[in-house]
Amino acid sequence: MLILVTTPIGNLGDMPPRGIEAMKAADVVLCEDTRVTRKLTTRFGVETRLVPLHDHNEDQMIDGILHRLTQGQTVVLVSDAGMPLISDPGYRLVRAVIGAGYSVTGVPGANAALMALQLSGLPTDRFFFAGFAPNKTVGRKKWLEEMTVVPATLIFYESANRLAAALRDMAEVFGDRPASVSRELTKQFEETRRGSLAALAVHYQDAGPPKGEICICVGAPLPPEPTTEADLDAALSAALETQSVKNASAEVAKVLNLPKRDVYQRALALQKGE
Repeated sequence: MLILVTTPIGNLGDMPPRGIEAMKAADVVLCEDTRVTRKLTTRFGVETRLVPLHDHNEDQMIDGILHRLTQGQTVVLVSDAGMPLISDPGYRLVRAVIGAGYSVTGVPGANAALMALQLSGLPTDRFFFAGFAPNKTVGRKKWLEEMTVVPATLIFYESANRLAAALRDMAEVFGDRPASVSRELTKQFEETRRGSLAALAVHYQDAGPPKGEICICVGAPLPPEPTTEADLDAALSAALETQSVKNASAEVAKVLNLPKRDVYQRALALQKGE
């Protein structure tokens, strides 16, 4: 059996008791960095052998882990902090274990993305976890464009050094939506700062990179401003310069998402100078 054990994201008091029991009973514990996990196992008296599994060796490790499972061994997978596989290694291993017909289960616990969402003050009924954005501005903007119409609160992980630039790009791509920046979650200096994307970008540009792991939450798309009569008249006047009343009203109705009949009647009135 493969057991995915969640570890604390900062405060060691959040370590799940079932997770400690699973690690003690396992034949081996797979972890990103043995130095990080050893601090945790030492704290809770876990003496199980630690074996590194990370992005660079995951594919090479899979056959050996499957062999352990064929022998009836129990394997635990942990990440440095939080839930395994969530922006951390392990997906390819889990797919291989499932494909080979072995059981996969998990021990739930702390997760930075969900805690940041809870603290953001933004709607929590729908959310989209996007993970880490590309490092460079051009790639990041193109990537963010894919999420502009997602009708949910967006959650991102980001490094401290790129935080101000990422917030700037988000404000440019998404518009000045409400957002929050959480850091040092569950630790002594935990902080969540809330505001518009533009205001947060300015703050972190002036204040410099903050310490700790960063989680950004961004509100869903803002509802469109209602179309005023002046907006409709302006759009129709421009369209009527080159098109018939029928074609102009059909085009404007589609662009402004208004009833065709109402727009057509207004186009006739404008043509008559009313």
